[in-house]
This record gives sequence, structure tokens and C-alpha cells, in this order.
Amino acid sequence: MNTHTIDTSAPVISADHYDTTAFYADPDAIATVANTTAPDAVALPSPDASTAELLAAAQEAGRRAVPAPFAETALVARPLLRRVGLPVPDGPLSYAIAPDLTVRYAHPATSSVGSAGCSGDDDTLLVTGTLRRVPWARAATAVIVLATAPSGPVLFTVTPDQATLTPGGNLAEEPRDDLHLAALEIPATQVRRIAPELLDEARLRAALARSALIAGAAERCVDLTVAHTTARTQFGRPLSHFQAVKQEEARLIEEAALVRTAVQAAAAPLDTDGPAAHVAVAAAKTQASASAAEIARIAHQLHGAIGITRLNPLHLATTRLWSWRDEDGDETYWALRLAQPLTATTLWPVLTSTP
Repeated sequence: MNTHTIDTSAPVISADHYDTTAFYADPDAIATVANTTAPDAVALPSPDASTAELLAAAQEAGRRAVPAPFAETALVARPLLRRVGLPVPDGPLSYAIAPDLTVRYAHPATSSVGSAGCSGDDDTLLVTGTLRRVPWARAATAVIVLATAPSGPVLFTVTPDQATLTPGGNLAEEPRDDLHLAALEIPATQVRRIAPELLDEARLRAALARSALIAGAAERCVDLTVAHTTARTQFGRPLSHFQAVKQEEARLIEEAALVRTAVQAAAAPLDTDGPAAHVAVAAAKTQASASAAEIARIAHQLHGAIGITRLNPLHLATTRLWSWRDEDGDETYWALRLAQPLTATTLWPVLTSTP
């Protein structure tokens, strides 16, 4: 596995300074970051890995705060490309679900019905608009875009150098960049018409990938907090011996377990691509987002003042929890998505069915 070492004298690693050279050199591994705060690499699973294996790897990437688009590549971009029969590029990948793009056919078909570009002689597209807050766009080999053409949903790929990039980031300083497309021509060979169900699957995959990352960061909070309360003494005994601390630790462990269990429970239903997948993923992201704030609160409370410093590794987990909570839909969004299709007559069969 390739290794890239970030200078340990720089405790804060800006997203602009992430070096993805090792990722490009070896498409089957994430670059290793070795210093006092950023942990080791996590290898990308093989292309034929099960969803459960992909989720376990993404959870580990979240636990280690891997500075690369691991979950985006393994759980979203690669599976979608394989589903539509497009080649899978080497290196890190990202995705954008962008229904607001203006999409027209580059070679309009002769027709007296509709505006120019509403149908085409082939599937070559002209795309205009902005892909907003694309995860890791500046480091991606390609971005998988799901949009709506005049004929219906389409999937195509763009590379960052085909767009004007406006850098951005989330609270954890992970890249969240805007890509501006100005009448960009996408060759027909890079375009696939897709069913609306695949567009729904993309949203589910993105939400579940984010949930797995949250589960990993939650485990990291548990590890760091237990280690701190065990080592730190007050009034002559470890903090972990105080009843109030024990109760908060138990609640922290419980919240992390709830997220982990919800994510694991969604692995098998996602492969079935049916109503059970919608329920399982919506439940997982609802639980993950709802628990994120509580997990971060308890971890910081038990760490005390030292936990809010940039030198303490806790911030690598909690800033990600706060960021990932809202990305790909927060708990309110997914709670509504979970409840809308369920009625008194359908709820029980969905809850008791097995994939």
C-alpha cells in the first residue's frame, strides 16, 4: 500500500493540503496519513465485495477520519457506474445528484413538437448549471452526475477540469466544492438513460454511506472518551469511577450502538432494491443524524476543556459528526421519507418482511 506522511508539526490539516498522490498511484488503496491525529489508511474492498463489507470498510474509514472520498467511491460511485455499464475510472470518485441542471440534447432531432434540444439524434448532452457542494470534487478522478434530461433521468460523468471549481468545505474541513458547468458537451458514450428507481437508489446509497461514516466517527468518540476518563484522575481516582461519568459513558456507548446496528441492518435490504431498502436506509440515516449531536455532546462534556482544542484528536470525529449529520439529508428529511409511504395497512408487512 502506498504511504504519504503528513508533517506531524502541523496539527491542523487543511483540506487544501490533502495529498492524494498515493491514491492516484494505487487505485485499490486510500492514501495513508501518518501523524499524531490522522490515523492509518483503509483499503478499498474488491469490486465484487458485498454491501455489508463495503459498509464495514466505510465505517472504519469514518472511525479513522480517512482524508479521502472513501465512502463516496466504494458505496456510491463505483456501484452506480457498474449498474449502468460505464467504465469505472481509477482513483477517487465522487457524486452529485443535481435535478436542477439545465440539460439539452447537443444534436437536436428534427421535430415540430417541443423546444430545440428537447430530443436528440443521439444521447450527447449539453449541460449548464452548478453542481453544489460536491464531496472531494477537487481530488476526484471523476464525478458521477445524476440529472434530469428531457427524456427523463440520466447518469453521466464529468471531470473537475471540465468545470470551473469554486472550493468549499464543511465544518471538518473536508472539501465540498461547487462545479460550474457552462454548456458542457457530454459525449453519448459517457451518458446512460436510467430508470427513476436508480435515481432513488443513488439517494439511498449516498445516505447509507454517510450513515456508515457517522457510525465510525461515533465509535471513535467512544474509544477516545473511554480512554480519557480512564486515564484522567480527579479527587484521587479516575473519572470513570464516578457514577455520573459512568452514566454518561453508558449513554454514549448506547447511542453509538444504535447507529452501528441501524447501518448494519440496512446492508441486506439495499441489495434487494425494494420497499424494505427504503425503510432500512431511511431508518439508518434518521438514527445516525439524530444520534450525532448527542454523541458529540457527551464526548466533549466528558473530555472537558481539552476536548475542544484543535490539538486533541476528538475534533476529527466530532466536527465530522456535525457535518455528516446534515449531508445527504438530515434526520427530519429522512424521518419524513420514512413515514410518507407507510400506512396502517402497509406498516406491519414492511416491518416484518425479510429480504
